[in-house]
Amino acid sequence: MNANEQADFKHGSFTIEQVAAFEHQVTGVSVSEDKRIFVNFPRWTEDTAVSVAEVLADGGVKPYPDAEWNAWRNAKKDEISPEDHWVCVQSIVADGRGSLWVLDPAAPAQSHMVSGGAKLVQIDLASNKATRTIAFDEDIAPQGSYLNDVRFSPDGKYAYITDSGVVGAIIVVELESGKPVRLLDGDDSTQMKKGLNVKADGEVLRRPDGRGVEFSADGIELSGDGAYLYWQAIKGDTLYRIPTEVLHTTGLAGGDVSGSVEEYGLNEVADGLLIPKGTNVMLLTSVEVDAIRARNLDEGPQAPIRTLVQDARLRWPDTFSQGPDGTVYVTTSHIQDSAFFKPDAPPALPTQLWKLSPKK
Repeated sequence: MNANEQADFKHGSFTIEQVAAFEHQVTGVSVSEDKRIFVNFPRWTEDTAVSVAEVLADGGVKPYPDAEWNAWRNAKKDEISPEDHWVCVQSIVADGRGSLWVLDPAAPAQSHMVSGGAKLVQIDLASNKATRTIAFDEDIAPQGSYLNDVRFSPDGKYAYITDSGVVGAIIVVELESGKPVRLLDGDDSTQMKKGLNVKADGEVLRRPDGRGVEFSADGIELSGDGAYLYWQAIKGDTLYRIPTEVLHTTGLAGGDVSGSVEEYGLNEVADGLLIPKGTNVMLLTSVEVDAIRARNLDEGPQAPIRTLVQDARLRWPDTFSQGPDGTVYVTTSHIQDSAFFKPDAPPALPTQLWKLSPKK
């Protein structure tokens, strides 16, 4: 049994171990049921040559599923079709059912969305071939959108996506039909919190023009039984949840689900969320303090937050994934070190992938 399967996320302490280092800005990570590790590199401050990659045993990366899907370049956008190439991938999730799903908001530099590029793509892990593309038109992902992260219901019937763009929202996709709906568009629960400033290294993080961190609904996670969907904005500190049954019924029918949203306490500023298998503990990537923190959801909205590991190397801990052996992985995307906030930073930003190990 792996040590992480015995990890005490309620009371234990952890250390971090580097799994891989990258020459580009990483965000997403996912580990498949056969222990393959995948990462993605969004086109934020550089026209990166690889968007989605498999991490090899030696820590190197291989374009995934192949070089052609990774052939998009900003400089050649009039020559390459956005429907079947990675434009600006933000998130990847292995569903435990033999597929890797790739979420492409198609908005390089978190700016203008490339028409026809916003999509959710299913890749068969056995054949390494893309088998399905669910495209999002401007009714689902209007200009100003930035589709951020995705989760899948335990029965494999639904996908849930956060939109962290100008106007936050939750998108629910009925996977059998491919039907998406945009919900909670402009709702307080999916928006940036006015008056909140995100800090890094003890100071408010601002761009040269004075703008701060501006991400709406971002972190997303499902309860272990799939009964509740949780989310929060990065420019926000409140955790929200909604019964997924409401999304599947009223939501997919086009109804208003805002009355079913529940505030579930304060999470502080966080990016990624994870409820490890077999627990009801929510892990948080605490970007302001270089830490992974946790709260026991069984204790309700007032549950205290405790630190699992705090380490200066956790430069903007971004996205979690849990492997089949229980090991928890996390990327560090170094957003505070990027050219968005430090104009003299290199376009290609070195980043890392880590795994958590319980302290002995």
